[in-house]
Amino acid sequence: MPEAPSLGDQLLARTPTDALEVPSLTDATASVGQLTYNALRGAILAMDVYASTADLRLDEKRLAAELGVSRTPVREALARLEHEGLVRIRPRRGVDILRKSKAEVVEMLIAWGALEAAAARLACERASDAELRELAEPAGTGRLDEYSRENLRLHARIVELGHSTVLTGMADNLLAHVRGIVTAERDPGDPLLVDHGPIVTALHERDADRAERLVREHSLRLADDVEATITQLG
Repeated sequence: MPEAPSLGDQLLARTPTDALEVPSLTDATASVGQLTYNALRGAILAMDVYASTADLRLDEKRLAAELGVSRTPVREALARLEHEGLVRIRPRRGVDILRKSKAEVVEMLIAWGALEAAAARLACERASDAELRELAEPAGTGRLDEYSRENLRLHARIVELGHSTVLTGMADNLLAHVRGIVTAERDPGDPLLVDHGPIVTALHERDADRAERLVREHSLRLADDVEATITQLG
């Protein structure tokens, strides 16, 4: 089995068309520290950290060289990522990308459901007609990876349409941990991936009670399914 690419390889291979776009480190609108953090976080989120061959060790010196920055912004970015629970810094032993246990993922999905449900209610009250009209069920093109990205974008967009910076910040951190496994070992025809129609309809109709209930039920079903079927988590 071929070895999974390391984080350094992920950084070198990234292009502006990647699903998680990382700004150029020459972008004058943000600091080098912020852009370094964005690049490292984006590359970690793009990795399949649950693959058996995934290289989870990080080399601070190599990352700095590949990003073309000093080690200081890399060190600061890694400290932020550790605070978010994405990496673990072990003094004199290096840095590891963290995998979550099945129990942790299930708890995060339950928490995500509560946040997204609250955001769905707010979206019915705060989103513009144009914003709600843009919502649509994930369609995909027959490829599971593309369908999965559309699925995740829909759920993230529902949170955004709540127009709550507090909910968006909390949900973004949770999504960073669960995005890599919520569609694992699934087919695009799986009911858990295609039952978004009623949710979208409720949002279009600004039915806050129904939208909130459907979003919460969807997340709870997904949490139950992960508990019962996902095998690559401890």
